[in-house]
Amino acid sequence: ALQIIRLISLPLCVVERANLPRNMIENSMFEEEPDVVDLAKDSASFPVCSYEVAYEPRSSRLLVRGLGENDMDEDEEDCESSARLLGMSFMNRSSSHRPSSSPYTRQPPPRSCSRPSARTMVVCVLFLVIVASMTMVLYFLPGCTFTKTGCKPNKTTPIEPVYPESTNGTLFPWAQLRLPQSVHPLSYDLTLNPDLDNMIFSGRTVIDMLVLHNTKRIVLHSANLNITKATFKVGFKGEYKPAQQIAVKFTEDLKAGQHCVLTLEYSAKLSHTYDGFYNSSYTDKDGNKRVLAATQFEPLSARKAFPCFDEPAFKATFLVKITRKPNYKTLSNMPKANVTALPNGLLRDEFERTSVNMSTYLVAFIVADFTPISKNVSETLVSVYSVPEKKEHTEYALDTASKLLEFYNNFFEIGYPLKKLDLVAIPDFLAGAMENWGLITFRETSLLVGKQSSSLEKQVVASVIAHELAHQWFGNLVTMSWWNDLWLNEGFATYMQYTSLQTVLPHLDIVNVCFMRFRAMEKDALNSSHAVSTEVNTPEQVEEMFDSVSYEKGASILLMLKASLPGDGQFRKGIIQYLNQFSGLNTDTNDLWNSLTQVDVSTQHQNVSEMMSSWTSQKGFPLVTVSRKGDQVTLTQEHFLLTSDNATHTSSLWNIPVTYVNDSCSLAPECRQVFTLKTKSETLRLPESVKWLKLNYRNTGFYIVHYGDEGWAALRDALSSNVSVLTHEDRASLIHNIFALSRLGRVSVRHVFNLLDYMTNETETTPVLEALLQLNNLYRLLDKRQEHTLVARMKVYILHQFGSLMNNQTWVEEESVSKQELRSALLETACGLNEENCTQQAKALFQKYVDSNGTTRIPGDLQQVVFNVAAQSDEDWPTLLNMYEHVTYDAEKRKMLRGLASTQDARRIVWILNAGLKGDIIQTQELPLVINTVCNGFAGYLFAWDFIQENWDHLIEKFPVGSFAIQTVIKSVTSQFSTQAHLYQVKGFFSSLKERGAQMRSVQEALETIRLNQRWMDKNLPTLKKWL
Repeated sequence: ALQIIRLISLPLCVVERANLPRNMIENSMFEEEPDVVDLAKDSASFPVCSYEVAYEPRSSRLLVRGLGENDMDEDEEDCESSARLLGMSFMNRSSSHRPSSSPYTRQPPPRSCSRPSARTMVVCVLFLVIVASMTMVLYFLPGCTFTKTGCKPNKTTPIEPVYPESTNGTLFPWAQLRLPQSVHPLSYDLTLNPDLDNMIFSGRTVIDMLVLHNTKRIVLHSANLNITKATFKVGFKGEYKPAQQIAVKFTEDLKAGQHCVLTLEYSAKLSHTYDGFYNSSYTDKDGNKRVLAATQFEPLSARKAFPCFDEPAFKATFLVKITRKPNYKTLSNMPKANVTALPNGLLRDEFERTSVNMSTYLVAFIVADFTPISKNVSETLVSVYSVPEKKEHTEYALDTASKLLEFYNNFFEIGYPLKKLDLVAIPDFLAGAMENWGLITFRETSLLVGKQSSSLEKQVVASVIAHELAHQWFGNLVTMSWWNDLWLNEGFATYMQYTSLQTVLPHLDIVNVCFMRFRAMEKDALNSSHAVSTEVNTPEQVEEMFDSVSYEKGASILLMLKASLPGDGQFRKGIIQYLNQFSGLNTDTNDLWNSLTQVDVSTQHQNVSEMMSSWTSQKGFPLVTVSRKGDQVTLTQEHFLLTSDNATHTSSLWNIPVTYVNDSCSLAPECRQVFTLKTKSETLRLPESVKWLKLNYRNTGFYIVHYGDEGWAALRDALSSNVSVLTHEDRASLIHNIFALSRLGRVSVRHVFNLLDYMTNETETTPVLEALLQLNNLYRLLDKRQEHTLVARMKVYILHQFGSLMNNQTWVEEESVSKQELRSALLETACGLNEENCTQQAKALFQKYVDSNGTTRIPGDLQQVVFNVAAQSDEDWPTLLNMYEHVTYDAEKRKMLRGLASTQDARRIVWILNAGLKGDIIQTQELPLVINTVCNGFAGYLFAWDFIQENWDHLIEKFPVGSFAIQTVIKSVTSQFSTQAHLYQVKGFFSSLKERGAQMRSVQEALETIRLNQRWMDKNLPTLKKWL
């Protein structure tokens, strides 16, 4: 009752959603069409309050009406109805709703009385509040029949749903983010006519649909398209229109089982951002500007190129036709079927209809003058396309893609289903790559490598190719039903990129699996994190799902699961069953767990769903605390939550496959022992003679371990005596865990540095990289806080701990990928701290490079440190800029850009930020990288913060609100703040944005991070000063 009384003071629409039982909402709002939507299953309902959501954030919702004036007879179902819907009007869906204020607001009648006592007045007011509240509750409830069991709603008085208004004032017949399920597309015929001279295009979309439930409306998506003509035909085929949402409304039901066709003709501008059907350009070897058009539809931008049911579950086949000038080529998902010469001198390319059902976000087409190289692999033609000038940089990608395609065909025991597989390097491309089925698109830096490239550069390209090819099965063949389960696509592709490369290209020495887990934990430890599988209700929330939780945490829990299952084959058998069972379909997380459970034939049968649901259905991860007493070891779990004031503490529990080794046996896989921790606390027994215990063997689990003071001391002593007593993964995990525990407040900074004492004897890449990353983060925090004395002492400490290893590094070619990673990190740190020997070597190498006019090669892993040092010189910065403008090899060009952005010259910092936004000399796709690099330096981080405040509207024109690019920008400019003044600034700025970004999860992360930085500094600065 108290809850109801509080709620009635809210607007009516809040009461309707929050207070009524779900089934009551369903039956009353959708009684006309009970099968169209099931709110119990479709929880991502569109918010209904105008103050909660804007209906036109970046696009429009259109309503097609008019069929009511031309009713159809049943015997006319197989012929065109209503001529061509001449009575239709097209209306942009506006952001306004029907008035949300209640018409039932009642004012109590005025009453007069003699002056009462205070007690009488309080009693009277309380009585009136109760009476008025009960009256309003009864008034707001739907029509009820009161029985002994309470209020039963009358079916004759349904609650009318709150629909938004179209721009012409009529009501739009749908009020949710997700489309109704009453009509399903079967096929699309797309005709596109791009005009690259004027940067516009026209199109014609024919959608063949099947009616699944009786309905009076068809609702689909369209954005930024000017619909010029629409025809609807009941009978054989159907077609629909791409916008945010558009609708066709009828006075009589379309019947379940009917086929219908919707044809839409439209025109639009080619997008000037990086999504939809967008224009791009590059400068050829003769200095001429060449234009092209490409697509990027994931997650919500197919609707910007053609009218469609733009949700993953609406799979269909696609036939694509594109007109072009004779000097251009076109590409799409399928091979080209034929070419037709048109009277106007243009050519029309028609591609084969897709042989598989696809989600709209996987459709792709390109109009460009690219050049391919090709080879046949297992009955598939594999090709790599680039601009003509960079054809010589495509061979490695072709060879790698061919090997990986054969591996995946064999590993999944399901052949790649299309006749061709194209990999295309796009000059302007925001994402690293996109897995369009049969037409994978890449940034040039993610696909092209020169013949003299370092193994480290080849590792980057191979990793991206492995990820995108894995998507051809995980994501394309079997697709998540909705974006809340994006991890089924991205987590699996990330997992497979490591698995495949370790088998196919072992010489690339993939060592960064640990870092994948560590970086995912940094985000997932925050209160603003989200579950791997979580509710998604707005376009911005869809964009924000593309983060380290979906990718790295998703992959990490799969790696943990694989390590915990008996035998090497069960996990593979389970995913093969999953792919076979759901081939061509859409799934959710439980479908995967069920497939893995069904193939478990071990004697100790594990319910994978029971084990893994705790890892996907709740945010965060566990902290396992170890305490020893005699022969008893007690393991206790809790939520590892980096929380500031007023954060929610949870009682979450995880099903943790705890692995451990001890001093008697610690290196070989046979040493590993497993203990499943399901409850808050459990005990295991060990001989008292065991000196130390190390949990999470080789860091395969997604949890952090606290050993207590004695446990940490024992591990520190063991490493000081013999650095090789633990695997390099275990040593790296100890370093990561103790820094994380310091941030949590469980160990002092003194304990952190005590553990790091052993680092003077450390030579392996993984632990050194983790220690350097953590120490550099701390150094930058102190630097930005202007703790100059401490910064100087930290510099001395880092050079003391790693100086010997730094001095041992060579400046010539190195074959080992692991040693390249180690050398690069050590020398970047040394030169960043102005260590004299390092800077002199870098300057000499740069001068040699300049004198040879770029013909003398700098080893790939040393290029970044050399360019960073050059950029600090007044003489060399302009030289480096000139080289950047003319170099053709993209990996080298990007390193030059990072070097340029590392300058500490204020005027150059301002120039490079503005140049990145302008996009002429520096591509705008590189602006997040520029901002991130500028923020690492002392001179630039405040300039960058001012820059994004002044240019926020320009940024979100280029990069969608919530996108990974925007997440990167926000984290870059705020993550090193640690004062109350900066907290107020950040909070004030983002609060002022409202629908332009105020509600983003990344904003909450930024505020949390600043508070945590401030708390850590307040607590640890005195100790740090004393210790250093």
